[in-house]
Amino acid sequence: MESFVDFWLLIKYVFLGLFQGFTEPIPISSSGHLVMLKNLFDLDLKGLSFEILVNFGSLIAVIAIYHKDILRLMQNGLRFIMTRDQQAKPDFMFIIYLIIATIPAGVIGLLFEEQIGNTFNRTEMVGITLIITGFALWIIRNIRGSKNDGALTVRDAIIVGCAQAVALIPGISRSGATIVAAMLLGMKQSTALRFSFLLFIPVSLGTGLLSIDNIVNDPNFNVLWIPYALAFIASIIATYFSLKWFMSIMAKGNLKYFAYYCFVVGALAFFFLG
Repeated sequence: MESFVDFWLLIKYVFLGLFQGFTEPIPISSSGHLVMLKNLFDLDLKGLSFEILVNFGSLIAVIAIYHKDILRLMQNGLRFIMTRDQQAKPDFMFIIYLIIATIPAGVIGLLFEEQIGNTFNRTEMVGITLIITGFALWIIRNIRGSKNDGALTVRDAIIVGCAQAVALIPGISRSGATIVAAMLLGMKQSTALRFSFLLFIPVSLGTGLLSIDNIVNDPNFNVLWIPYALAFIASIIATYFSLKWFMSIMAKGNLKYFAYYCFVVGALAFFFLG
């Protein structure tokens, strides 16, 4: 009987990792779904260690998909610094805008992330914020911008960065908030998508590195390291395929379906799971 319970617990954690990974890239809030699933599975995950661990798995998948863009930006950024080659300047400025956009979420997350998580870590609150996410996606469903990577401004970076900071609230999708902000600023879908996920990298990396001590000293870690590890691997795999799928959806302009999903799940969470 005990082995069955242990196996069922393992299945729960793997499912959480898969679901977090699948929902991380798409605009339906991975953190909000994690709150609902924890309540549904009756898992008491104290602190943020598990969330940070599976989020770090998603980070690895995002880097794998965008590694060519990352290498190009690094090479051209360095070339512009060393030679002032004007052909490399757009990529250098793109890096600067990413740094600027990282600041709001970095500062707010460092100071208030745990308080935000504790305040909004209730299913009915997630239902409300998911509905808000749905409305935001509905607003941009037919927008087609014209700004490419080289046309971004400091103002664009600040506004998208503030949108990412708002997404620290469970139920407010990070990818959704940043893509909505980017497209309302007139960015092309491809530029909005690239900026959003390259912006995910420094914040997620910084959070992961700053939280290594918390993860190592997590009282659950010694007991649950195998479920944690499997959930971590599951999040990498799920994020990779989910982001590839979402890139295809963005290219076809079908964001309205994610809005419908947020409306339905948000309403169910508020009225029936709260």
